[in-house]
Amino acid sequence: MGSQKNETSNSTPKSSSGKKDNQKIRELIELNAELENYFRNTIIPQLFVDADLVLRKFTPPAMKQFNLSDNHIGRPMEELIDNIRYSTIIDNILEVIETEQIFEKEIQTTDLHWFQMNIIPYVLKRDNRTNGVIITFVDITDRMKVLRDLEKLNASHETFIYSVSHDLKAPLANIEGLLQLLKQTSNDLLEQCDAENEEQNKIAAMLENSVKTMRNIIDELSEIAKIEGNFKEVVENVRFEDVLTQVELTIKDNILESNASITYDISEPDIEFSRKNLRSIIYNLLSNAIKYKSPDRAPEIHVKTETLNGFIQISVKDNGIGIAEEKKELIFTPFTRFEKNTEGTGIGLYLVKKIVENAGGELIVKSKLGEGSEFIVYLKPKA
Repeated sequence: MGSQKNETSNSTPKSSSGKKDNQKIRELIELNAELENYFRNTIIPQLFVDADLVLRKFTPPAMKQFNLSDNHIGRPMEELIDNIRYSTIIDNILEVIETEQIFEKEIQTTDLHWFQMNIIPYVLKRDNRTNGVIITFVDITDRMKVLRDLEKLNASHETFIYSVSHDLKAPLANIEGLLQLLKQTSNDLLEQCDAENEEQNKIAAMLENSVKTMRNIIDELSEIAKIEGNFKEVVENVRFEDVLTQVELTIKDNILESNASITYDISEPDIEFSRKNLRSIIYNLLSNAIKYKSPDRAPEIHVKTETLNGFIQISVKDNGIGIAEEKKELIFTPFTRFEKNTEGTGIGLYLVKKIVENAGGELIVKSKLGEGSEFIVYLKPKA
C-alpha cells in the first residue's frame, strides 16, 4: 500500500510538467503559423538567413523578385548570389551577426534595380545570441529615377545660367565701351549748347542705367551658378562692422536719396564665413530695405547681430511697405517682383536664401503689410 501511495504522489508533477510542455509546443506551433502567415501575406521581399548563412525562409515577393523556389531553402547564401544580384550581401550579413546592429543601405543590383536594403539581427531571447538575420528589400527604382532626372534637370539649369551669364558678358562689355564713347562725344558737343545734343546726352544716361541693370543681372546670375554648383568660397574671420561699412559705401547714393537712417547693435562682432557671401547677404537685405520703403516715411533700418541657440543671428529690420502674408514664401523665388515700379532683378533674396541654406543656416521673414519687415539669418559660427 505504501509503495502504491508513493507512486500516486509522484505522478502529479509529471502530469503538470507534461501539460506545460504541451502548452509550449502549442505556442510554438501558433507562433510558427503566425510567422508563416506573415511571410505568405507580406508584399515586401524578405529573406530569413540563419547564423550559418543558410537561407531558411523567404516571402512570395522575394520569390518573384529574385527568382527563388522552395528548392533554394536550406542552401547557403553564397550559392544564391546570382539570384540576389548583389555581391557584397554576405559581408553585410556577417557584419550584422557580429555587431548585432541594423544595417541600412541603398543598393543597386546587377540588373540595375535599386533597393533600400535593411538587414535586422534576429536575436533569440533564451540565450541572447543572434540566430540569423531578416533582410528586407524595398524597391526604390522609380524614386531613384526621379532623383536622377532631377539631378540632370538641375545640371541643365546650372549650365544654362552659366552659359547665359558667360555669353552675355562679351557683348555687354562692347556696349559699355560704345556707351563711354557716346558719352564722351556728347560731352564734347554739349559744350556747343546745342539742344539736340543735350537730348542725346539724356538718352545716353538712360542707356547707361539700362546697361547697369543688365550688368547687375549678369553678375547675380553668375553668383547663382556658383552657389548652385556648390562653388566653395574662402572662409575667414570676418568682422560685421567691416562688411556693413563696405555695403554702406556701396549704397551711399541710395541712402542719401531716400534719407534712410541705419542703426546697429553688434553684440556678436565676427563670424567664420565667406567675406564675399556675407557681403552679398547684407547688401541684398539692406538695399531691399531701402528699395521697398514706405512712401509716407523715411526708411529706418536696424541691423542686429547676436548668438542665439548655437547660431549667429543677423537681423535686418525696416519700417517699409511690408509683405502680405500670402506672398512671404514667394519672395524667395528667382525673378519674382511684387512692386512693378521698383527697380530690381528679383534675384537678390533668392541668392541670399541659397547662400544661407548652403551654409547649413536658415533665413526667415517676419512682416506686416504697411508696417515693415524683418529678415533674420541664422548661420553656424563656423561655416
